[in-house]
Amino acid sequence: MVQCEMCGTEVSAPNRVKIEGAELDVCDECTDFGTELKTEDTSSSTSTKYSTSSSGSSGSGGSSSSSSSSSGGRRRDMFDEMDEIAQDFDDRIRSARESEGLSQEELAQQLHEKASLIRKLEQGNSLPSDEVRRKVEKSLGIDLSAGGSSDDTEWSGGESDGSYTLGDVVQRKD
Repeated sequence: MVQCEMCGTEVSAPNRVKIEGAELDVCDECTDFGTELKTEDTSSSTSTKYSTSSSGSSGSGGSSSSSSSSSGGRRRDMFDEMDEIAQDFDDRIRSARESEGLSQEELAQQLHEKASLIRKLEQGNSLPSDEVRRKVEKSLGIDLSAGGSSDDTEWSGGESDGSYTLGDVVQRKD
């Protein structure tokens, strides 16, 4: 007897199911949570999206290309392509606008936006949308990106092979 990998129930004949990218052996009740995978010995007439056979199914999603890159290191996601906005974006906008000699209303006209939006941005009450951010950066010749977070910085220490120990990371409070 085998345990269901979802609920832990003892199962004599588990079903192979793909749930959120993971292939699991589950009981009949948990089969509904994913897509049942075809096996070579089963001649079922039902069509499924995933197949364990060697007849390469093309699939309609682009997830196959992203999963192949995950074997070579850290998995990439949508947040890797996004730029973080700087904490002091409001000060950067205000000082750049003032150095250009523009009022908030004049900058708003230049950007084809409302003056109230410029006020909110300069007060830090509102984050600029991607479109507004590009307009402000282009118009004032500034960069509103954070320039990388502390998570992306390289660690100092560790061995030459790139592995780190807890002692490389922890700072003692002695």
